[in-house]
Amino acid sequence: MATQMQMAREGRVSPEVEAVARDEGLDPEALAGDVAAGRVAIPANFRRGREAGRSRGIGHGLRTKTNANIGTSRDSCDLATERAKLRAAESGGADSVMDLSTAGALRATRKALLAETDLLFGTVPIYEAAVEVAERGGTILDMTPDSMFAAVRRHAEDGVDFATVHAGVTRRAISSLGDLDAEPDAPASGNAPAWGDGGGRVCNIVSRGGAFMARWMLKHDAENPFNERFDEMLDLALEFDLTLSIGDGLRPGALADAGDEAQMAELVEIAALVRRAREAGVQTIVEGPGHVPLHEVRAQMETAKRLTGDAPFYVLGPIVTDVAAGRDHIAAAIGGALAAWAGADFLCVVTPAEHLALPGPEDVREGVIAARIAAHAADIALDLPGAREWDDRVSRLRRAQDWDAMTPVLMDPGRAKRVRGSVPPADPGTCSMCGPYCVFRPPVS
Repeated sequence: MATQMQMAREGRVSPEVEAVARDEGLDPEALAGDVAAGRVAIPANFRRGREAGRSRGIGHGLRTKTNANIGTSRDSCDLATERAKLRAAESGGADSVMDLSTAGALRATRKALLAETDLLFGTVPIYEAAVEVAERGGTILDMTPDSMFAAVRRHAEDGVDFATVHAGVTRRAISSLGDLDAEPDAPASGNAPAWGDGGGRVCNIVSRGGAFMARWMLKHDAENPFNERFDEMLDLALEFDLTLSIGDGLRPGALADAGDEAQMAELVEIAALVRRAREAGVQTIVEGPGHVPLHEVRAQMETAKRLTGDAPFYVLGPIVTDVAAGRDHIAAAIGGALAAWAGADFLCVVTPAEHLALPGPEDVREGVIAARIAAHAADIALDLPGAREWDDRVSRLRRAQDWDAMTPVLMDPGRAKRVRGSVPPADPGTCSMCGPYCVFRPPVS
């Protein structure tokens, strides 16, 4: 079976390309050209089944998409809760979910969630490889290259549409981080973190997958298996048409670390991997930062796009201030709007629980709505088909004070209805803010 990129390069317009083009208001052949060039990815694993109705494109010229992270942890491991988070992501309007589970029956959880959604579905297989060895009494340092690849294969066999692989975290890339300690629980002395000095970084490595790979390389004095055996990874991806989301394992986790040598070194490695994937016919998404000061966001997006040949770019926020814990969905929405305007294609949802706790269903929904606001604001600025029309429709209905017609077409109709009903207006034609002094009503005599 041909992959999306292979079909596009053969001049064939797949049903998935047709569906995305119709949804986005684009010419199918032009969209297929972007898929062939690697500027657009349409994640669609063969094993999951290809239903055109659930196809979504990510990348050049398309509406900015949003992804919500869900998944278990040691402190919260309940399938019913994860199902509730999935429903929250769907009701909020997310385009994609990623299962980042690190506790419980990982494969059973993944399969259950996959079976219950039409959203794009992503995972980080290295988490499962780490949990496997922990269940046998080992640590992440006991993973083997074969066990890492086996985890990726299981996820592909289960039908995930895209998988994060931290293949850009190489020995060369981490060399700028100074004297790192491979042992996860090495004791700290004084104020020095157990990880080592971090090469001057405030927060060192904040990506779990990136930390796993860095510690493993240091312990075994070996190169990253995902990088060293990248051709094998490409063969696996072709077998399932698995889109590779190349993880930003050295992303900045503090404003002070944004744009440093380690982040840029990894980006250069990632750009080379993207070129190899394109040559092989494998779709890729490039993951990006992270914590970035507002005035540096545009430059970071433009640099990443230039180095990777306009590959679909996926950002965690970016979070533009480090002081908003508990409200990081707002900090991320500010950064996300600017990032998408400057070239980012895919916004990872940041919830109010970021940096504090595993998010619950309501956190997920709040994060999705914030990310969608950011994405839509950028789409308006980019003059994408249909973006501004939505706003103009709402504005006309507001002017007409047609509350019944306006509410259902808002981004979050349920919340709008609850807020309006929280202080019911005496005159149902107005709201309780202005009442008889409503600007859309004749002057009060």
